[in-house]
Amino acid sequence: MQKIGHRGAKGHLTENTLESFQKAIDLGVDAIELDVHQCASGELVVFHDFTLERLTNGEGEISKFTLEQLQQLKITNHYYIPTLIETLDLIDRKCNINIELKGHHTAQATALIIEDYVQKNGWQYSDFIVSSFQYEELETFYHLGSKILLAVLTQASVEQAIEWAKKFQATYIHPHFSLLTTDNCNFAKENNLKINTWTVNDALDIEHVKKFPIDGIISDFPDRI
Repeated sequence: MQKIGHRGAKGHLTENTLESFQKAIDLGVDAIELDVHQCASGELVVFHDFTLERLTNGEGEISKFTLEQLQQLKITNHYYIPTLIETLDLIDRKCNINIELKGHHTAQATALIIEDYVQKNGWQYSDFIVSSFQYEELETFYHLGSKILLAVLTQASVEQAIEWAKKFQATYIHPHFSLLTTDNCNFAKENNLKINTWTVNDALDIEHVKKFPIDGIISDFPDRI
């Protein structure tokens, strides 16, 4: 059972920050899940929301700001928004990485960065999973013909996720844990798909989902798994 830290170790330190990723590493995770957007100057930044208000002292859509502008902001009055490259350099193969294509037009840029780290920095394709809820991003990533493993996220239907996974030759589905049943997990396995489920924080819920034939649990508290 893979222990996957949600946005780092979100339950311990502010999500999607270098400090949260380091905390997840310190807790001994097998992988870290994070989200990417492309900012106005072209870089991929690690941030969950499409807008800045919830976590930063800024306002507006994250994609409308340059990296220089974004890195002048503070997350919860303390941290800053990291780039995907900064994040990969911090993690440095200490664990695997699940990159969610959260923002629009992130598929190709993410693939290029991963390919660069595989070709030049000694990483392996198996160190990465790229996931998304978004049909267009999944489709774009699939047509790139990459060796990077793909996952279909869903909070609505395991069956639809399986359908998309077959269409885009994904290796994983990532359903919300409330969707899991023995039947749909077995159906996924019959289609040669692996399952990582999210976001499972309560101790009873963690024990419950472990009864299903899943491969990993994504949690704000990976130390509870």
